[in-house]
Amino acid sequence: MLRFLIRRTSGAALILLLISAFTFFMYFAIPQDPATLACGKNCTKAALDIIHKNLGLDDPVPVQYWHYLVGIFAGRDFPVGHCDAPCFGVSFRNNQMVWDTMMDRLPLTVSLTVGGLVVFLIAGLGAGLMAARFRGTWLDKLFSGASLVTSSFQIYFLGPIVLGIFVYSTGWLDKPKYTPITENPGAWFAGLLIPWVVMATIFTANYTRMARSSMIEQLQEEHVRAARAKGMSSRYVFFRYAWRGSLIPIITIIGMDIAALLSGGMVTELTFGLAGFGRLAIESVTNKDLPVLMGVMLISAAFIIICNVVVDALYAVIDPRVRLS
Repeated sequence: MLRFLIRRTSGAALILLLISAFTFFMYFAIPQDPATLACGKNCTKAALDIIHKNLGLDDPVPVQYWHYLVGIFAGRDFPVGHCDAPCFGVSFRNNQMVWDTMMDRLPLTVSLTVGGLVVFLIAGLGAGLMAARFRGTWLDKLFSGASLVTSSFQIYFLGPIVLGIFVYSTGWLDKPKYTPITENPGAWFAGLLIPWVVMATIFTANYTRMARSSMIEQLQEEHVRAARAKGMSSRYVFFRYAWRGSLIPIITIIGMDIAALLSGGMVTELTFGLAGFGRLAIESVTNKDLPVLMGVMLISAAFIIICNVVVDALYAVIDPRVRLS
């Protein structure tokens, strides 16, 4: 396991380095000078020269990239102040530290991810297991049909409908907004309830189908039939043997979904007017703000890599037949 983690960590570091280099050098292929964004409308040549010097844009691009990498691990000094490690630079748009900006947006995205994950895992896995256990009955047909219908929904379609009915027409629920859980847990829950339910409605379909098909496949395995032949109860065999073996494909899509949501649920945040990590990514591209764009890209890539490593490690925990080499 230790060799596996060392090897994957080394590979992850190389991937992040390549992503940062590609993003950095591609950015400078854009014709527009990034200093003009920070200078404003009434910009003079003298003011533009000062901004170039303050942001380090007078240096060659490879030198700027080297300073950027050093700042991540050792910190960096800017005219607006010292940036402690990990330093992802200063925004071209508002002269704020990129790390502080990302940390302000990340709690909302984490709240969306964790809350939505809990809801659609409970609903999806529960429905899938019930459909597999009562295969061929009306309950199986109900869950399978519902998952088939909801899988065709999209957040940008279902979200406005739910908002229109439960917020603007009836007023039963509050408009989605983010309140830190440390300040008011009740407001935190109420403000994110609608996004969680909409996300769960869409994601649950995948987990229902996956859990059902994986469980049915496991119930046909030889070790499950052998356990039944020994006289073990159907319920014990179902949860002790079949359930554990069916988790591997489910763990795979859980890892992919967590990575995608943590990297920024752009459509979800835009649909419900929430300013999280996904909205920050869009703003950085729109404003051509290289430091923010770089920070968002690297953190998002790190989330994806970490989730993949955790999923691979969980394979060996869930199924002893899987060995990490």
